[in-house]
Amino acid sequence: MPEAAAGLGRMGTSAQQRSRTPRRWQVLSLFLLPLFCRALSEQIRYSIPEEMARGSVVGNLAKDLRLPARDLLTRNLRVSAEKQYFALNTENGNLLVSDRIDRESLCPQNPVCVVPLEIVAENPLNVFHVNVMIEDINDNPPHFPQNSTVLQINEFASPGARFDLESAIDADVGPHSLQSYQLSYNEHFSLMVKDKAEGKNVPELVLERPLDREQQSSHLLVLTAVDGGDPVRTGTTQIRIEVTDANDNAPVFSQDVYRVTLPENLPPGTSVLKVTATDQDEGINADITYSLKTPGDVGSMFTLDHQSGEIKSKNPIDFEISSSYTIIMEAKDGGGMATKCKIILEILDENDNAPEVVFTSVSSSITEDAEPGTVIALFKTHDKDSGENGKVICLIKEDVPFRIQSSANNYYKLVTDGALDREQTPEYNVTITAIDRGKPPLSSSRSVTLYIRDVNDNAPVFQQPAYLVHVPENNPPGASIAQVSASDPDLGPNGQVSYAIVASDLEARALSSYVSVSAHSGVVFAQRAFDHEQLRAFELTLQARDQGSPALSANVSLRVLVGDRNDNAPRVLYPALGPDGSALFDTVPRAAQPGYLVTKVVAVDADSGHNAWLSYHVLQASEPGLFSLGLRTGEVRTARALGDRDSARQRLLVAVRDGGQPPLSATATLLLVFADSVQEALPDLNDHHTPSDPQAELQFYLVVALALISVLFLLAVILAIAVRLRRSSSLATWRCFQHSLCTKTGPGISPNYNEGTLPYSYNMHVASDSQKTMFNFLSMTPEMVPPQDLSNEASSIQAPPNTDWRFSQAQRPGTSGSQNGDETGTWPNNQFDTEMLQAMILASASEAADGSSTLGAGAGTMGLSARYGPQFTLQHVPDYRQNVYIPGSNATLTNAAGKRDGKAPAGGNGNKKKSGKKEKK
Repeated sequence: MPEAAAGLGRMGTSAQQRSRTPRRWQVLSLFLLPLFCRALSEQIRYSIPEEMARGSVVGNLAKDLRLPARDLLTRNLRVSAEKQYFALNTENGNLLVSDRIDRESLCPQNPVCVVPLEIVAENPLNVFHVNVMIEDINDNPPHFPQNSTVLQINEFASPGARFDLESAIDADVGPHSLQSYQLSYNEHFSLMVKDKAEGKNVPELVLERPLDREQQSSHLLVLTAVDGGDPVRTGTTQIRIEVTDANDNAPVFSQDVYRVTLPENLPPGTSVLKVTATDQDEGINADITYSLKTPGDVGSMFTLDHQSGEIKSKNPIDFEISSSYTIIMEAKDGGGMATKCKIILEILDENDNAPEVVFTSVSSSITEDAEPGTVIALFKTHDKDSGENGKVICLIKEDVPFRIQSSANNYYKLVTDGALDREQTPEYNVTITAIDRGKPPLSSSRSVTLYIRDVNDNAPVFQQPAYLVHVPENNPPGASIAQVSASDPDLGPNGQVSYAIVASDLEARALSSYVSVSAHSGVVFAQRAFDHEQLRAFELTLQARDQGSPALSANVSLRVLVGDRNDNAPRVLYPALGPDGSALFDTVPRAAQPGYLVTKVVAVDADSGHNAWLSYHVLQASEPGLFSLGLRTGEVRTARALGDRDSARQRLLVAVRDGGQPPLSATATLLLVFADSVQEALPDLNDHHTPSDPQAELQFYLVVALALISVLFLLAVILAIAVRLRRSSSLATWRCFQHSLCTKTGPGISPNYNEGTLPYSYNMHVASDSQKTMFNFLSMTPEMVPPQDLSNEASSIQAPPNTDWRFSQAQRPGTSGSQNGDETGTWPNNQFDTEMLQAMILASASEAADGSSTLGAGAGTMGLSARYGPQFTLQHVPDYRQNVYIPGSNATLTNAAGKRDGKAPAGGNGNKKKSGKKEKK
């Protein structure tokens, strides 16, 4: 790895020799950055001896990186390396030896052995480069390839002749490597080291004195190899020298050094080189054999034909294992003379290794609101090839919001390059492709799956912008009337939607009694039965709210239209029934022509639309062809003139139906009397009796008896008191008890009558011997009017009616839902009896005689002013025209109100009177 940049401080100290202090070591040289390590190119260097015990401390990495020990766990400080020779103690930050370290295995024959480490820290993500230099110790003695060697030297060899010996091998380097050779003493031979300046240390045996085979045919020498350790280590081999006959020419190679260039990945058996050596001798001394003298793994990679000198590949040649090979070949003739040459094989690199992608740190998930530039993963690339074949570029082929950011030393960062949206893409499968620059280029890919974590960034969305619901009235309480639905694409609580009512045009207190909404399903329930006549429409504002933090919400309007049902029957306002259920009557002049407006049936319906479209039908009539009834107006007119055979009393039963499905109806009974005056109608009324009810008569008699007993008791008490006190009563008082005055002489009306709802009272007396009827008008006072003497007939002069009379609030007619009228539909709601009815008839007759009241007088009054007072008109009746319409006609209740023919006789009137009551005896 490259050295640290300029400015790096030295962190370590020189280590002493392990041989001096066994199993003790010190950091030789440490380089520390002056600032906190944040760049990937900054390095720290340690130096340790090989073969340290497991658990030995290399150095305090946390201190050298200036990282607090308490942050080691939170930052997940760890060692990243191809083979874990070292480990990090996260408690104190010490870098420890975790496996056996053999320098000779890691860096064979390499003077400098460095183990690179990557220290990865997170939060924030940083990579620190640490180089650990492995120092050699003298743990390997020199050794020879063979324990013994046989040399054949001709006895005619000249002094000074040199014979190459096999070199010793020492796996250690530096001062601990092979330093020298020692030869056992022999007077004929000495030792010389060849090419010592070049560091080859090849021993040579030098002949010092001539040999004589006849004196000594063999010599035994011991060659010792010595290294530079302390203590020194040695290795020995035996050299046996056999003295042969004369062979004065040694083989000669064509070249001293052969250089061959080979591409890697040669198939086994490929011819690498063929060398040739010649010998000028003849015979057996000219037979040359070849052999390899290079130690190590050359023999495992190449094979040699000993006769031809051809070298072939034995195993595939890999540039990444070794970029060159040096082979020493020896040619020996039959006489024992040998010559050596050097063969240098240069291996050419080919692009046969694809780059590798190694992830150092990967985040499996990221929030969708992560900012652009957020680091997702840290990875590095590695290519065993060299040169252009080993240069790597990284890219992402998919269209994803991520990019690769280059760092240093083949390190890269995978960072975000745009906005993330989990709702669109919940996860990404990012494939990182590494491509080298070889020809052809090689590539490899690594994929990482990244899950996008959800955040609450989507508010609920309703399926409709607004909701409109039609609900028929009279719905069952608790029924579902609508359902709103909102969706939220978020996950978990962020996507769980609850519903609530947040606003309404109803009163806040009454809202809960009208509607409610299910918080989970959005179903809107009616809490009560709706009434179209009271509530026709209302609007709610519903809110959908998720469970995120902070929560998001959306509102939608829900308008509820309450539909009308035909649940209200028509209500007859005119003619009304009396309190006892008896029908009122109208008078018709005898001379009424066909088309004469007799009366008008007025009805209203509280419903709307077709349900309030009223029609009038005659159900029953005394004379079917005498009267006609308007289908939509309710006007009763004469269809023909009254005949001699027609009865003076006519009865019509009118049905009022609405337009609903099914239709609802109400009935009204009209009693019509043909008479030119009220007096003429009285006999007909007196003859019209209601059938007697035995039970009612019995109750009446009991009440009368009880009243008589009470009156008699009171009279007795009064008389007793009067006698005791001896006080005389006035003449008028005692006259009341005279028999002649108290005797009833014929049909008549009660002498005293006061009805709080009428503008005036009547006193009437009917004589038995005369057809003259006399009556008095009595002004109405809040107090009870005292009894008057019936003999006071002088007061028969008619008094004018009270013009200040009005209907009270309780007497005004209203709709079916009104609180003003009586439930029986009487109009006005007065308690009439027979005497009052007769008095009203006489009063109406007097008004008719004065010409102040006719049926046609006062447009739009329908004769009501003549009946109840001059100031009573239709303005005192509630207007129901908004609920009644007549399709295809411009007529309304106002312009359709009782218009009568102006040719009516002066004595006629449209007054309504009560019939069917018994005359009071």
